[in-house]
Amino acid sequence: MPALHASRAKPDGDRWLTLGQASRLLGVDESTLRRWADSGQVRAFRTPGGHRRFAEVDVQELLSGRAHDGQRYRELGDLAVSRIRRQLLRPPAREAPWYATVDETSRERLRPLGRQLAALAAEYLGRRARRAGLLEDARGLGREYGRELAASGLPLAQAVEAFIFFRRSLDGATKQASQRHGLSASEALSACEQVTALVDQVLVGLTEAYEGRTVAKSKMKTIRK
Repeated sequence: MPALHASRAKPDGDRWLTLGQASRLLGVDESTLRRWADSGQVRAFRTPGGHRRFAEVDVQELLSGRAHDGQRYRELGDLAVSRIRRQLLRPPAREAPWYATVDETSRERLRPLGRQLAALAAEYLGRRARRAGLLEDARGLGREYGRELAASGLPLAQAVEAFIFFRRSLDGATKQASQRHGLSASEALSACEQVTALVDQVLVGLTEAYEGRTVAKSKMKTIRK
């Protein structure tokens, strides 16, 4: 995020935006934008009526800087996939019950889902607005995982163990990407928290798939009776 100087004056020639206009453009809450103005990250002045106005040029610069921040994680997908592949080649992953239960055919079908999850995490980190859709995508991806794992005969407890393995790999890739780009400790922590929020939805979707399969089996038993 670029550092901008605060100003109480209203320079001639600048176009000024209301608090609502500026916050919508940046995709942040109005309270967040107020804090940025108070800390000098974006210029603002108050009208005689006490309303804040923000310099459009500074908002555009801030928006450009935030887009650049999002590009920091474009390599996250590759890092996560590489990390998972390395860890699957050695213990304890190869010795885990869940790994032995899932056959090679199922693993092949699961690999594209792993890449999709890594790419989704990178997109989620780089976006500040309209994240609800990405969270729903993650939940849907979890349901796909769940259906595939359940079909392979993997018990739910082992499916959760597999999920934990992939989540840890993604967490590690997020930390690695943060270090590569020189993020501060607070920024790196925020990135990890955001990834956790996204991946939590995968777990919810995974359990939904197992529950749906259990309900379907119960209905079939009832019909047969």
